[in-house]
Amino acid sequence: MERKKGSPKHIVLTSHPRTTGRQTLPIVWGAATAAARGPIIGTVTHPEHRNVIGTHSGSYSLYRALAVAAGQLDPDHVPDLTNTAPVDPIGPHPQWSDPTKIVSLDPYGHMVSEAFGDLIRAGYDVRPTIAVTRARIHMPELRDAVAAGRLKPDGRILRESGEASVTKAAIEPVWHLPGIAQRFGIEESTLRRDLFEHTGGMYPELVTRPDLQVFLPPIGGMTVYFFGNVAAIGDPRTTLAARVHDECNGSDVFSSDICTCRPYLAHGIEVCIETAQAGGAGIIVYNRKEGRALGEVTKFLVYNARKRQEGGDRADAYFKRTECVAGVQDMRFQELMPDVLSWLGIKRIDRFASMSDMKYNAIVRQGIEIGERIPIPEGLIPADAHVEMEAKIAAGYYSGDVRSKDAAGGAAAGRTDR
Repeated sequence: MERKKGSPKHIVLTSHPRTTGRQTLPIVWGAATAAARGPIIGTVTHPEHRNVIGTHSGSYSLYRALAVAAGQLDPDHVPDLTNTAPVDPIGPHPQWSDPTKIVSLDPYGHMVSEAFGDLIRAGYDVRPTIAVTRARIHMPELRDAVAAGRLKPDGRILRESGEASVTKAAIEPVWHLPGIAQRFGIEESTLRRDLFEHTGGMYPELVTRPDLQVFLPPIGGMTVYFFGNVAAIGDPRTTLAARVHDECNGSDVFSSDICTCRPYLAHGIEVCIETAQAGGAGIIVYNRKEGRALGEVTKFLVYNARKRQEGGDRADAYFKRTECVAGVQDMRFQELMPDVLSWLGIKRIDRFASMSDMKYNAIVRQGIEIGERIPIPEGLIPADAHVEMEAKIAAGYYSGDVRSKDAAGGAAAGRTDR
């Protein structure tokens, strides 16, 4: 549907907005510089300039459309990017010019004002897909770690109050379709057709515009939290701790005791702070992949099915009940997860706060080394979450040599993780 300027009664229905049918500024994915790569233009302000499928803001693009429909947002609004540049510089790194290393985000997404300023001033609506700012985080677990003596405030990374100083980056998804298909070992045509069909035909250009190779999917992105010197993260001389965490709203926010997600997250932050205070750096990658990317409705249905099955909630039926409801055990697809590590120039993680073989294998397949794999102490696993741990061990989620070794806990003790 295309809305003509003027009276809202004058609406022309078409399959998709008018375009020239060709790219005015082509994208050369994996080019050596931002100028050679070209900008990502996914707005509808000037449809003739569009060179991607979809539009900015991930899943929030639908709220933007609703705001326009409700008359709350001018559809021709262009962001004023004055003073929005990153508070800490990131990159460029060699991985940015390797088209196989980054396929699900735009490595130049945080520096569009710098890299494409001339185009923006010429009227091209180039928008950031990454924003980098500073903040403090305050979690009861950090205060408890200080009280227990596991962490010591230094006034720089960790304050006496238990607040931690961080730099954080919000990242919207940007998919290079040929690269996504290659990463999964499928034909690009198959990927495009299934994306088109299984979103109810939401994006016709997936099948009508093979010349458009970049897609801005309406899904959640990720946030990266940095502890210590951001500029040193890609330096192989810097000891790096990392945790890759997939969203679990019930546990991460509301501290549900049915799973281990919040304890894992809090412990990963503790490991990152500990490493940064020792002269290294730490990162937490927080992915919006609720319920193993099955969604919270599906997750709650599975909870009911597990608890109501004959014999109660059992480890041997843990994943079977998920398959019965969702059809699969897991849709997080860790194949795309290492892209953010490559964006940061990371070639080695010294302390990986995870026990998951899925995450470990995906990272090392992209040429990133992992040193120590740090599990979480048994004492941090909620009583009702032991069935989850037992099920994952039985299903082979974890390597046999990565187990909890210290029930008492502690930042330097052995841990289990996923």
